[in-house]
Amino acid sequence: MNNQNIPGLIISFFVYLILQVLLVRNLVLFDVAFCYVYVAFILLIPFDTGRIVLMLLGLLCGFVVDIFYDTLGIHAFACVFIAFIKPLWTNTIPPRGGYEMGMKPTIKIMGFSWFLTYGLPLIFLHHLAIFFIEAGGMHLFGFTIVKVIFSSILTFIVVVILQYLFYQRRRNL
Repeated sequence: MNNQNIPGLIISFFVYLILQVLLVRNLVLFDVAFCYVYVAFILLIPFDTGRIVLMLLGLLCGFVVDIFYDTLGIHAFACVFIAFIKPLWTNTIPPRGGYEMGMKPTIKIMGFSWFLTYGLPLIFLHHLAIFFIEAGGMHLFGFTIVKVIFSSILTFIVVVILQYLFYQRRRNL
């Protein structure tokens, strides 16, 4: 990770957490679809970030969410888990030209189909960890899987919408 990326990373950290805690926390559809938009912070960290740094950022992000949600490390675990999985997954699905140093995994840079293949499985794993830990076992397996699937879809849609809202088109002058 470049030193040039650090201010943008700090800003996005606070923006996603403030968005999660103040706005998206109450976005629940039919008591089965929960939106955890803060996961986009981990997903959009540049590819060349080391695994240890990535996991520490995931721990910090999840810990802050745990403080506001009054959960005991559930979000911290889920964030560290996807931060650990992210480099493995990106090595599994490289684009044709490969990854460049400092490249961010955004829709603008990588394209929608690649981002769908990249983001949705990681969001699904994040939600799988959260909801199964929250359920405390497998006795609510069916309902928990339904929550994981619908919450993953809702979170992915919100992350995509946010990327398109903040997407800056280049104008040819």
